[in-house]
Amino acid sequence: MPAGQWANVLIVLTTAILYAIAWPTLHLTHQVAPPIQPIVAALAAFPFVLIRLNPAMGWAVSAVSALVIPRVFDLQDGYDYPWQVVHILVILALLTAVSMRAALPIVGVAWVSTVLLFFADTPGTNGRGWAVGLTAIVAFGLLVRWLVLSRRQLAKQEELSELERTRRTVLEEKARIARDLHDIVAHHMSMVVVQAQTAPYRLSDVSPEARAEFDSIGATARSALNETRGLLNVLRSDEQSAEQAPQPDASQIESLLEGSRRAGISVSWNVDGDLGTLSSASGLVVYRILQESLANAARHAPGAAVAVRIGCAEHDTVLSVENGPGSAGAGHDVVKPESGGGNGLIGMRERARAVGGSVITGSRADGGFEVRAQIPSGSA
Repeated sequence: MPAGQWANVLIVLTTAILYAIAWPTLHLTHQVAPPIQPIVAALAAFPFVLIRLNPAMGWAVSAVSALVIPRVFDLQDGYDYPWQVVHILVILALLTAVSMRAALPIVGVAWVSTVLLFFADTPGTNGRGWAVGLTAIVAFGLLVRWLVLSRRQLAKQEELSELERTRRTVLEEKARIARDLHDIVAHHMSMVVVQAQTAPYRLSDVSPEARAEFDSIGATARSALNETRGLLNVLRSDEQSAEQAPQPDASQIESLLEGSRRAGISVSWNVDGDLGTLSSASGLVVYRILQESLANAARHAPGAAVAVRIGCAEHDTVLSVENGPGSAGAGHDVVKPESGGGNGLIGMRERARAVGGSVITGSRADGGFEVRAQIPSGSA
């Protein structure tokens, strides 16, 4: 049982015990008719049940009943206090709870009202002592209240400090990854671009076909280098998120297909509908899934024909990428998502799920492979 429920059980049990004491002893302190005794005893004990739920209301009920009871019922001979001991204990407990939990204006009203009540109704000069005691109780409640608040603020500050330390650790790791990417990937990609651009001038007897091939290699490498630089900017930035960095969208899909064809992939495509209807998030997902599918086809089924179909509807966009078996006999379907080389397929599914879509992959009967994605079109 949670601690809060245990506390509620304890409060109800304590209230029942107080009532069991107040009722049988009421005839010893006040002249109350037997039929009314359960009600008067309840006014003395039952407000305690509100000490956790609403202590201000419990105090108000207890204080009003303490004001009324001495004026309606006479005291028994030999008893000079206007209330039962149970009633006094309950009102003191509720005043303490009000001091610890209620708003400060309510605390002030409860303190002043209780002091005046005791000062006016207690016998002889006892009211002065009660005024000092009640003030001490309220001061103690406020001290506990401020101590708890200060500890909560300290814990919150420690949590924020821990979050800040975690954030700094993440930023340092991102900076390290950015340095590694720059030193390894960006450097070598730059070399590829330079070699592809200068090869026609460094090599003699370069045919027009070879020159076109070098141009295609250079264009593809430059595109990859630009995306790598964008990723590096995100990793190095403290404020910018990956979603804010420049990203490809649906308008660049045909450029991706044409670049793949120039790179030597035998790719054909058919686009049914307007790619411009895709939102930026959905367009990025379609682009990345298509990019990964083309790369997988080139890597695992070299020389195979690739057929791309994109259907853009009002609510969903369907992407289908199919390739036959590779001419070298290296089937694309041997690469499973669970294996070390299948991270690309897992990434496709994660990207699709992020925008509410799905990806299905599998082998074809002819030994080829198919990727089929259904992505919500969103609003452009």
